[in-house]
This record gives sequence, structure tokens and C-alpha cells, in this order.
Amino acid sequence: QVQLVESGGGLVQAGGSLRLSCAASGRIFSINTMGWYRQAPGKQRELVASITSGGTTNYADSVKGRFTISRDNAKNAVYLQMNSLKPEDTAVYYCNLAVRLATLYNYWGQGTQVTVSS
Repeated sequence: QVQLVESGGGLVQAGGSLRLSCAASGRIFSINTMGWYRQAPGKQRELVASITSGGTTNYADSVKGRFTISRDNAKNAVYLQMNSLKPEDTAVYYCNLAVRLATLYNYWGQGTQVTVSS
């Protein structure tokens, strides 16, 4: 089983920065994609950014140029540096680890609240 533990959420003023961290533990296949999703009240969960174990990144258009995803494969950790935060970035942010074998396995963290005040 895989466990994901997030940290780093909080309350910040618009224009500020936050850094989210996520550590994975358990039986982790070395070739995987880690990412961050978010869900605002009344909205569907959406991809924010992802990064493969090879370092290929993908960002939602709404965060390009403001957020940076990175990972430490030795620590099975993923990070999200969020700069120039906007009130519309307010959401619960979830860490995700995806492994595609014969089946796609998705693992989720418990979520961390990010609130950006105007």
C-alpha cells in the first residue's frame, strides 16, 4: 500500500507564496507520475501540475509561470512552489501518485487547504 502525506498549506494574501510538500511511503514503483490536483468548493477536482519520474512536467494553463513542480526521487517526494497567488487559487490541494502497470493505480493524499485572501 502507498501513503501520501501533504504539508505546507495555509492562509496567504494575494500575491504571496506557499510551498506544498508531499512525501510518499510504502511499495512505490520507481516509474511513476506525481502531481498536485485541487478542488474548490462546488467545482470538480482539477490537475494543477504533474511531473514524471524522468522529470517531464505538465501544468494547467491557469498556473503556468506562477507555479513550479519538482520532485526528489530519492525521497519519493514532490513539491509545489506557488508564487503570485490569486484568490481563485483557493482550494484543497491533493497530492497524487500514479503508476501505470497493466492497470492504472492512483493514490491520493488527504488534502491540504490553501486559502488566498484578496
